[in-house]
Amino acid sequence: MLLNIDLHSHSRFSADGVAEPEDMVAEAKRKGLHGFAITDHNTCACVDYFEQHGYLNAAGTPVDGILIIPGQEITTSEGHLLALGVRIPDLKGIAPQDAITIIHDLGGLAIPPHPYDFFRAGIREPVLEKLDIDALEVFNAATTFKRYNKHAFEYAQRRGLPMTAASDAHDHPALGTAYTIVDTTDFTVKGVLNAIKKGPQLKQSYLTPKDAFKKTWNNVFRLRRKSKSRFKSDHSLVR
Repeated sequence: MLLNIDLHSHSRFSADGVAEPEDMVAEAKRKGLHGFAITDHNTCACVDYFEQHGYLNAAGTPVDGILIIPGQEITTSEGHLLALGVRIPDLKGIAPQDAITIIHDLGGLAIPPHPYDFFRAGIREPVLEKLDIDALEVFNAATTFKRYNKHAFEYAQRRGLPMTAASDAHDHPALGTAYTIVDTTDFTVKGVLNAIKKGPQLKQSYLTPKDAFKKTWNNVFRLRRKSKSRFKSDHSLVR
């Protein structure tokens, strides 16, 4: 059976995300997705939220037809890394191979997103060469320039890595813009992870200009908020 799974998405629990968890589930159903991975930046708070509100269960099976895969987008010392199928603490700043070891010990997959996007903390090729990754995100619907996806695709081909596609949605309307199509009879988190390693198909489509602008604006707002917070902190120290 073919399953449409968006493997990279963010909720309001990410500093630059605005999607309400319930809206993400509704959007997944509306677009015909079978599931999505929730990969907020350096937190699994939305994973906990989904479980507490009955959208995700510990058995790793679908709820009302939608499979939510627990995960996180880790800001490693060398760039971003998706951890899929695991629930982990904030590992921000960790070395990427150390993060991968933790992910693998917990039974998850380690997949670098947007590796050639110089504006979005992708892990660079010299570092990728040394990492024991499970697949590579070769199509990111929110990439800064389309050529970055092309470079990722070519690298995955050279290395013989399974490839994934994802929306990198930060607001619910963008969820499912791009997704990964896995072939499995096991409609569970474990079944999807195993199918990814076999080499899935890709649904490739870019964010609309409106969604791309909204994502950029969210990033600007996040940076301004961090700057104001830092100023307040420094000012209080001076006083």
